[in-house]
Amino acid sequence: MGWTDERVELLKKLWLEGLSASQIAKQLGGVTRNAVIGKVHRLGLSGRAAPSQPSRPTFKAPRPPRPMAQPAPRRLEQRAAPMPAPVYFVEEPGSATVLTLGAHMCKWPIGDPSTDSFTFCGRRAETEGPYCVNHARIAYQPQQPRKRSGATELARSLRRYI
Repeated sequence: MGWTDERVELLKKLWLEGLSASQIAKQLGGVTRNAVIGKVHRLGLSGRAAPSQPSRPTFKAPRPPRPMAQPAPRRLEQRAAPMPAPVYFVEEPGSATVLTLGAHMCKWPIGDPSTDSFTFCGRRAETEGPYCVNHARIAYQPQQPRKRSGATELARSLRRYI
């Protein structure tokens, strides 16, 4: 069906009443929602008397409250002996710069890289990594033992997705 003068007038009237493009298309018959939107755009109709109202109510009944889960009794877990904490100390300016840093020298940065006083540790890297023994203790922390995941842990993690 084409756009006759009567259909265009009805379109303008329904649009200004605040009906949506889908509602107008249903009332006109023979046109799609997109055809209505295109015609409204070509006619330059922008202002509306009221926003379009949905055809069905948007009220949703509230969900019933979730039952409270009882906390599982805690087991006493055996813990491994704590690892000694790394020793932090005030860094003295290092002995190596970017230009003098060698293959087996500690590459721990000391200071602010944007200043001229920025250096690297420069001590002998006795480990296989890029740092000396002291800086390797700081850089590489031992892996913490993982919590055992039981049924309660699985239920707790699944609650996030339900």
